[in-house]
Amino acid sequence: MHPNDPSLRAFVEVDPRSDFPIQNLPYGVFSTPSQPAPRIGVAIGEYVLDLAALADAGLLDVPGDNVFAQGAVNGFMALGGEVWSATRARISEVLRADNPQLRDDAALRARALVAQHEVTLHLPLEVAGFTDFYSSKEHASNVGALFRDNADPLLPNWLHIPIGYNGRASTVMVSGTEIRRPHGQLKEPGDAGPRFAPSRRLDFELEIGVVIGQRSALGERLSEAQAEAMIFGFVLLNDWSARDIQQWEYVPLGPFQGKAFATSISPWIVTREALQPFRVQGPAQQPAPLDYLAQRGPNNYDLALEVDLRTAATAPATICATNFKFMYWSSVQQLMHHASSGCAMRVGDLLGSGTVSGPGPGQRGSLLEISSNGAEPLTLPGGERRGFLEDGDSVSQRGWCQGDGYRVGFGAVEGTVLPAK
Repeated sequence: MHPNDPSLRAFVEVDPRSDFPIQNLPYGVFSTPSQPAPRIGVAIGEYVLDLAALADAGLLDVPGDNVFAQGAVNGFMALGGEVWSATRARISEVLRADNPQLRDDAALRARALVAQHEVTLHLPLEVAGFTDFYSSKEHASNVGALFRDNADPLLPNWLHIPIGYNGRASTVMVSGTEIRRPHGQLKEPGDAGPRFAPSRRLDFELEIGVVIGQRSALGERLSEAQAEAMIFGFVLLNDWSARDIQQWEYVPLGPFQGKAFATSISPWIVTREALQPFRVQGPAQQPAPLDYLAQRGPNNYDLALEVDLRTAATAPATICATNFKFMYWSSVQQLMHHASSGCAMRVGDLLGSGTVSGPGPGQRGSLLEISSNGAEPLTLPGGERRGFLEDGDSVSQRGWCQGDGYRVGFGAVEGTVLPAK
């Protein structure tokens, strides 16, 4: 049976509402108090399956040394797509309800299955490079209307090219890491000159991160099939943004310090193969992209996304509910474009989708859009208002694909804002 078969059931009890059924099996890096060395596991229900322990017991066979006894998935990703697929199939087989190998081995089960509440989750990959895109037409239109021209919000190049910029791999952090409010140069319209001060317009950006699992050679362009095959999986991504720093600095070369201080990702990498049943066609692209960006397959995903905002005084409130299927430029097109100049891609590269917004008012994936750049603050259920994030606010993003009786989810990516130093 294929690991995506909806009828599959694990011997581990899994709630139908769980993000981590046997049809998912996302990869992450974890440690425990008794075994503090980080190693690789997959999530199954409320547990983490220790792949290093399975490999040591002879139930997993991958080339070379035990790549699962490492603190990042890069070594495993470098083994390539055939190994990814075969390993996922074998993990699925070991976890099936009708397979006694692990189910009936009490000693191995005690070593290999660890309750999620007992583990510390770490950054799942060594990030080789980080590129953030700007690929939601709705988001780009909303921002363009705020800052440029309400009647013609998109810049002339936007419908022809996946716009992106190179970010900072060094500040990509795992969910739960606290976010320090950044300092930067700020200049309000009436100010005579800039000043250096803490950002007053701190924002989140709801994104999906694409994890690149294979390299491409310098000078090599990628076809649609090659680009797709290089994608190992996906994470939730929050590219925290200091809008006031960004607004002053971004002309003419784009974002820099307004984005460089923090990017949060979820601890679980959901594989491309697990998302295969949820592929859909993206929006019609007019004008048609240039030939090197043409795509024939359905490269978008029906992936529901939500954002909760919790303040120091109130419970979490959902402030955005949208879907990744709305993205104008697909992840495959982003990767094809990234390599089109001959740029070499590396194992562990991370591509941010750009803010995911949808056509409805409740589908805006940033406070910049929700509050119209602070002019129309959001009112929370307790009566507090937010144009941008305040110290003590926590943002939590969730995402999942709904199957027949199961859901393939990402867990959450969370972060709490700390005061500036």
